[in-house]
Amino acid sequence: MSRAPVIEVRGTPQRPLGMTPARFLRDYWQKHPLLIRGAFPHFHDAISPQDLAGLACEEAALARIVIHEPKRDRWALRNGPFAESDFAKLPSTHWTLLVQDVDKWDLDVAALLDAFAFIPSWRVDDVMVSYAAAGGGVGAHVDQYDVFLVQGTGQRRWRISMDPHARRDFRDDAELKLLREFSSTHDWILEPGDALYLPPNVPHEGTAIGECMTFSVGMRAPSQAELLLDFSEFLAEPLGDGARYADPGMRPIRHAGEIDAAALARARAAMPHFSNVDNTTFARWFGCFITRYRAAHMATPRARVITPTRLATQLPTVRVLRNPFSRFAWARIGRGALLFVAGESHPCSVALARALCAQRELDGAALTRQGAYETLATLVNDGHLQLIRSP
Repeated sequence: MSRAPVIEVRGTPQRPLGMTPARFLRDYWQKHPLLIRGAFPHFHDAISPQDLAGLACEEAALARIVIHEPKRDRWALRNGPFAESDFAKLPSTHWTLLVQDVDKWDLDVAALLDAFAFIPSWRVDDVMVSYAAAGGGVGAHVDQYDVFLVQGTGQRRWRISMDPHARRDFRDDAELKLLREFSSTHDWILEPGDALYLPPNVPHEGTAIGECMTFSVGMRAPSQAELLLDFSEFLAEPLGDGARYADPGMRPIRHAGEIDAAALARARAAMPHFSNVDNTTFARWFGCFITRYRAAHMATPRARVITPTRLATQLPTVRVLRNPFSRFAWARIGRGALLFVAGESHPCSVALARALCAQRELDGAALTRQGAYETLATLVNDGHLQLIRSP
């Protein structure tokens, strides 16, 4: 009988995970929780509570406040955007502010993602930042995706359950999906720079010890139902109304209303697309889907359209910055590639696809060696790439 891997390690500057990425993916990813002491020792200053509160007041930000009344065990959820006066009305303890997609707004927070470059970028969803007053938290719950919980300022107590038989049904008296019952098997206090990795469906609860901040790196995990529905729509879009269910040669029925084996076979024949989808079609669909899935905001098109010819003259003198809300991914197709950006696909070279997906900021002069000015101009005009003049 194989032994479960150790659950607590210490990170180093060379190995923030406390081990190689290959070992982490082999032994822990989607299998076992892992507490990493000292994974990010200098990351607690990435954003201040005041700046986080300011971001929560922005119209485009996704923010929530969770308030707990411990005496009555009541939970309240408020959705942003908030006004400054809203924070003045909060109790002194037992509340939490949560802001999604902070990595899209703050470069220092976005830098946290560099430590997870061994995971495909299209798999990473966002960095959610929470500020909690003493006793604050969001209750015992489970997540349907992988998450790395990085401790910022202050301390937070984390309790998790590794009991495979633990109940996972929810309370019916709260807007949040809180577990009806929770009993922990492990109990830790995280210090600034510590990180806790949790695979999907692990019951857990975090409680602030004094004021604290937590940075949650969440992954993108669409459900099978979401994948199937979107793929069906993708396949159905070019079909039109001409191709229909047909039953030439049908024999007289024996029982009214029966859907017999022959009818089911004809229904299958009317939907051959799932079994006969080629790899290129499937890759094009999945790349478009995953770069569009859970998009927080859409890019704003460029005010003044730039032509490929004009772009070719400007590129050597500019930096090219990716829109933080536009997701980039690519797939190899034959000798070339399909570049996926925010749900759209663009044929291009492998070299260009790699370059655009590898870095958030690129040297325009280096991109001139790739050519592909029409593709680049499309991305600039659609707002996915921004041209910044070099100093």
